[in-house]
Amino acid sequence: MKKRIRNGMNQIIETLRKDQSPNGSWNYPFETGISTDCYMIILLRSLEINDENLIKQLSKRILYKQKKNGAWKLFEDEPVGNSTSTFEAYYALLYSGYYEKEDPRLKAAKKFIVENGGVEEIHMFAKMMLAMTGQHKWPAFFPVPIEMILLPTSFPVNFYSFSEFGRANLAPIMILADKKYSLKTEKSPDLSDLYSSREGQINDQVFDFRDLEWRSLYTDLKKGISSFIGLPNEIHKLATEHTKQYMLSRIEPDGTFFGYFSSTFLMIFALMSLGYSKSHPIITRAVKGLKSMKCEINGLPHMQYTTATVWNTSLINYALQEAGLSSSDVMVKTANRYLLSRQHYKFGDWVVHNPSGFPGGWGFADVNTIHPDVDDTTASLRSIARSVQIDSNFFQSWERGVLWVLSMQNNDGGWPAFEKNTNSKLLQLLPIEKAEFILTDPSSADLTGRTLEFFGKFTNLTKNHPSIKAGVNWLNKNQQKDGSWYGRWGICYIYGTWAAITGLRAVGELPTHSSISKAAKWIMGIQNDDGGWGESCKSDINNTYIPLKSSTLTHTAWALDALIATSDKPTEEINSGLNYLLENLEKEDWTTDYPKGQGMAGDFYIHYHSYRHIFPLVALSHYKNKFS
Repeated sequence: MKKRIRNGMNQIIETLRKDQSPNGSWNYPFETGISTDCYMIILLRSLEINDENLIKQLSKRILYKQKKNGAWKLFEDEPVGNSTSTFEAYYALLYSGYYEKEDPRLKAAKKFIVENGGVEEIHMFAKMMLAMTGQHKWPAFFPVPIEMILLPTSFPVNFYSFSEFGRANLAPIMILADKKYSLKTEKSPDLSDLYSSREGQINDQVFDFRDLEWRSLYTDLKKGISSFIGLPNEIHKLATEHTKQYMLSRIEPDGTFFGYFSSTFLMIFALMSLGYSKSHPIITRAVKGLKSMKCEINGLPHMQYTTATVWNTSLINYALQEAGLSSSDVMVKTANRYLLSRQHYKFGDWVVHNPSGFPGGWGFADVNTIHPDVDDTTASLRSIARSVQIDSNFFQSWERGVLWVLSMQNNDGGWPAFEKNTNSKLLQLLPIEKAEFILTDPSSADLTGRTLEFFGKFTNLTKNHPSIKAGVNWLNKNQQKDGSWYGRWGICYIYGTWAAITGLRAVGELPTHSSISKAAKWIMGIQNDDGGWGESCKSDINNTYIPLKSSTLTHTAWALDALIATSDKPTEEINSGLNYLLENLEKEDWTTDYPKGQGMAGDFYIHYHSYRHIFPLVALSHYKNKFS
């Protein structure tokens, strides 16, 4: 067994060595389905940028992903297909100019869209894209007034009540909705036959902005802003300017707005609504920035929503060191040099809710100077931890990073992703689809567990430290009745339970603790007959664990690592999981492409190409280090 484990680990290590970039990073794709590919085609056609090769290749990739029934799916076991993805594909392929409505593939897609409720059933943000591109009128009422950006943070609901990701997308949308801006070109397709109502446009009812409770709050906000600040017309002009400056001051060096595809796409249209020409330098730089995030998968281009370079690099470099590579190994050293170059040294929006914090975090993407996050920071700190004692260059970075993470703890004891205490209950009144995923950044079991795991394993903080005690209490309070935890940024209950167990164990909680023993029992109870584990993305949508009915390398590694942390000797379940990993390290099928990350339940899932290497290597290393 020892030899098999060592051989398996060496196999992964050599793959990672081969895939490392010259600057020390790993650029594995951050794959998010076809949505960004579709929107890139729509953007290029809207701006009349005739990059025909890119448009053709993106179209080819989109068609490659179509299912036999004409639909597109977000994940393999999604029932039938996804209405929004199918609509986006249909729109993009028509707008590309290379496919006609009579094409059998597009006819099948149209049939699926119409039979599943038409355009009325697609996601709210896709409907907004339709309004922006001249396919229907904007609704008369938008639930977030642009004047909200002027409210001070002392107001119960203000612009900074929203999460960082929420603000990034809402800022341009507020401008667009206020201006009722739309842009059509000569190549714009006619989509009026996709409306089940046959009215050819979407009204307020379809946008579902009818919530009376929020309308009442909206009215009070508008009145409050007017009485608090001044004349309505002047307020409106001031709010528009503030919103524009919010975007412009958060453009990254690559030209993107916050480094996200969606916010950059929206910013481009928002700036045009304010009079910027299609060829304005800010817009051309933004498009160039989006193009720079293109990657290649199976010989075809994919427009990444963002890059995952820091995340990949920090996790991989930690895994390599867990596997026994020295901090002086060339692969490890170059990765850590890269990570040091990506640490943040300037204040971002996080300081609004964390005024006593000092910069020192890391972000997710290669080009990310504005919005660090807790998970990337602890991951990067894990990577450099073994170098702190032998290289003084790492010491200051270490201290800054640790202090920043400590400062980001929420008042409820858990840790968020990007900003602390941005989980206002008032935002639940907003009639915006999936608002809990888009507009809030609450404490989560995966962030809290992984943060505790970092502190317990790599710092001198004890379980009696106030921050550790608060984190442990949060996890204990938020465990599901069946013993699992919900993981906000992964799929899903296996992910959250793995993070919680390893975090609790790292800070000194015993395996006999009721929370841990109950969680371990839950994990053992969902093991597949082949020894592995697998969870469906449907867990995320239904808010309960749903098995995938097939095992995946990543889910198996998470579950196995959690059980290793709870046991003082190999058990039957652990050995079965270990055998599954060792026998399937080279597996290539739909399970290896299945999403293991999520951003918005039912609409946004992530296939991390790095995970099949990282987490099996971590689990194998922990088994070897503990039991061999």
